[in-house]
Amino acid sequence: MSMRRKLTEKLQERTALLEKAEGLLKEGKREDYRAEMEKVRNMNADIDDLKGLIAEQDRKFMEKAPDLAEEKDKAEERGNALMKGQEVKFTALEVSKALFLPRAAAEKSVTLATGTLAQPTGAGTNIRDPLGNGVGAIIDQVYVQDLTGMSSYLEPYVISEFDATGGDVATNAGKARTASGDPTFGVAKIAPYELTTTSYVDKNISRLTPGNYYAKVFAMAMRAMRRDTVKMIFNGDGQASNNDMYGIKTATNMAGSAIYATLNVDAVDADLLTDLMFAYGGDEELGGNCRLYLNKKDLQALGKLRGTNEKRRLFDIVPDAGNPNTGIIRDGGVIVPYSISSSLTALSTADASSAAVPTMVYGDPTNYELGLFGEYTVRVDESVKAVERMLTILGDAMVGGNLIVDKGFVVATVPQST
Repeated sequence: MSMRRKLTEKLQERTALLEKAEGLLKEGKREDYRAEMEKVRNMNADIDDLKGLIAEQDRKFMEKAPDLAEEKDKAEERGNALMKGQEVKFTALEVSKALFLPRAAAEKSVTLATGTLAQPTGAGTNIRDPLGNGVGAIIDQVYVQDLTGMSSYLEPYVISEFDATGGDVATNAGKARTASGDPTFGVAKIAPYELTTTSYVDKNISRLTPGNYYAKVFAMAMRAMRRDTVKMIFNGDGQASNNDMYGIKTATNMAGSAIYATLNVDAVDADLLTDLMFAYGGDEELGGNCRLYLNKKDLQALGKLRGTNEKRRLFDIVPDAGNPNTGIIRDGGVIVPYSISSSLTALSTADASSAAVPTMVYGDPTNYELGLFGEYTVRVDESVKAVERMLTILGDAMVGGNLIVDKGFVVATVPQST
């Protein structure tokens, strides 16, 4: 039995135990509930061991130096298949390697992409990207799992722990101790959601050799997938109810409770960053790995804030030279890492006249889990835009996601105006 199959079975067993424990708790059978949760905790150790082994196998795969001859043959084979209109499939591990590489490698892998709906007019060696065609950095920062073969995936997390109680030794001697109360748990569900990507390119691209043709098509498909996935990481799948893929701003557990925290805000002002920082985490901590994700308009609004002398900026914004999508904001002696994304609503222009508006978010990106459910299929269609002499690149995948840490992000929300 493969390690992945064994892990899948263990996860399914844990899911059944969690559902049973939840039912017992609702029935008020606390002793039976504790017994089932003890089984879950014991099983978690086995699951962690299997995850560690699979992660090490995946790491070796990701770090494996490519065999150039083998890669060339594979590119030629896949390029010929695409030219004939056939489907080409990529495993979840291959997709992970292409989508979630360290920034420098990822940048190299997508330099030939044009992104969704961009229409180049030739088939030169390089197809230049327009400005503003970037992809939000959060996709390189979230926690990613290969969930191939699973119909869904449940991540249990702690909502509250129990507290210890104390007392005088002589007074408590021979007496039953006061119960500390039960810890409370939540379960975040990660279910597959169909993601489709569509890109167009001039038909002259077919004049390239099969290997180069494949490289261009693959890069475009991955770039489109990255962009659409970023939107869903923030906003979910857009369904009015019963989301399959949850975003940071829509993250909900199986009991229907929000997994994110909210902070009511009304404007981009001098206290905004401080309020977000202190709204995150518990009474004993501040977020050590947190980032601010915001619309570019809000970053501009922060940069325009001035002190009492109207000359000195309140915040110093320093973009990352290697990736201008990210950078740091200096707020006195505090440094706040940031990433900009057009998928987030701008606080500075939000209209809350009819409903509350969630805007920027602040938190640790590894608190969000992105799951890849199986293969990613890419094919080229010549009929959709035949008159325009364009090829259509179609991609299909199953992805899912949710927050897996209670209050793992703070969402800055403009309350509905009265």
